[in-house]
Amino acid sequence: MASLLSRLAPIVITLRGTKRLLSSPHRTLARITQLREHPEPYEPPRSLSKKVDVSLSVIGDWPVYEIAPKGTPADNRALYLHGGCYVFEIDPLHWSLVAALATQASARITVPIMPLAPQGTASSVVPAVADLAASLIDEVGADRVSILGDSSGGGMALAVALELLERGLPPVKATILSAPWLDITCTDPMIDVIAPNDPWLAAPGLKAAGALYCAALSEDDRRVSPLFGSLVGLGPITMFSGTRDILNADARRLLPLAEAAGIAVDYHEGEGMIHNYAILPTPEGRVAQHIMVAAMTR
Repeated sequence: MASLLSRLAPIVITLRGTKRLLSSPHRTLARITQLREHPEPYEPPRSLSKKVDVSLSVIGDWPVYEIAPKGTPADNRALYLHGGCYVFEIDPLHWSLVAALATQASARITVPIMPLAPQGTASSVVPAVADLAASLIDEVGADRVSILGDSSGGGMALAVALELLERGLPPVKATILSAPWLDITCTDPMIDVIAPNDPWLAAPGLKAAGALYCAALSEDDRRVSPLFGSLVGLGPITMFSGTRDILNADARRLLPLAEAAGIAVDYHEGEGMIHNYAILPTPEGRVAQHIMVAAMTR
């Protein structure tokens, strides 16, 4: 049975109005325009520095943060890519997750503040993020590097892992995906089946946001829809998805593709759980985060 907090989460998410926003392309695009004029802050909360070491650099013209455990060596490296439909900024929930993973996994986690669509599109963002991942591999070796992402960041994480393979780099230790958006088209028939029970996401707004991120690329380009890329040669994947999440359709489609490619997937499906349940501050989220740490440190 789901915990009390997980049973309350759909109510909280509904009250935030995100699904209403995403249920209309017009409302979604209007909000994106508003955010271009008045961007949301991306800086980590000041309180985070009490738990972890926080440093900032600029790579190209991107702010890039590094989050590391206080007072202990960081034996592992990781790259974290935040969700937000490619158009919404990183938020305190993401920062809290990163701090927890850095501490528990004894990892130095790199968090790029990527340009959001429509300024940032897949054709430029994915290669630039892959450059960051490649630099970590060069520094410590692929067997000490993990790539993590949630929602749209989960789709980007898999796209980046595929980009690294295209460059001939060895697979990273772990690719960790929470509620990944793996097919930008949102056309899987299961989406319509799940949609009435999803309190968070809606396909019309996702399609509108995804089109901005896709820009001139084909919708089946692996940089925007990694489900259409070849998975052969990837390292192990750890993936979380809730059954009340329309993106559960993408997660389930990945499983037979990975099996056919000989890729090990440690899949955790939360029955009755909502989108991104694995990163939420609930008992089920904490269990999922322990699994993430295990994948980063094995």
